[in-house]
Amino acid sequence: MRRPRIVVPGIPMHIVQRGNNQQHCFSAKEDYIAFLEWLREYSHLSKSNIHAYVLMPNHVHFLATPQDEDSISILMKRLGQRYVQFFNRKYNRSGTLWEGRYKSCIVEPQKYLLDCCRYIETHPVRAGLATDPGEYPWSSYGINGQGET
Repeated sequence: MRRPRIVVPGIPMHIVQRGNNQQHCFSAKEDYIAFLEWLREYSHLSKSNIHAYVLMPNHVHFLATPQDEDSISILMKRLGQRYVQFFNRKYNRSGTLWEGRYKSCIVEPQKYLLDCCRYIETHPVRAGLATDPGEYPWSSYGINGQGET
């Protein structure tokens, strides 16, 4: 039996979705770009505000605030379906790309919001993919930390 998710509209959530068997979910620059375009589209559609993100080769992290109780589930369902279809078609594969359900937890905005943003955006440095978070192109650090559009 699945435990129900705790979602409170207006309260941020840290969301993690991992690749099945730790496999890569992104194999080319175009994959990252497509995912980010659909993240933008579906975050607006689902009424989910994205504050921070990082796309790692085999998983993703988001910090998002849902405006409605079902905002995050709508976002993740639409984003997952669209991206998996794209990835499977592009790489001539079938089946699941993600490892089960996405993980999520509520983030106390006054205490942990900035810490969670920092954790997400510095993840590529801890993983050895960059020496500075600004070097990694697939995170929100450029927007949040360097003022890029």
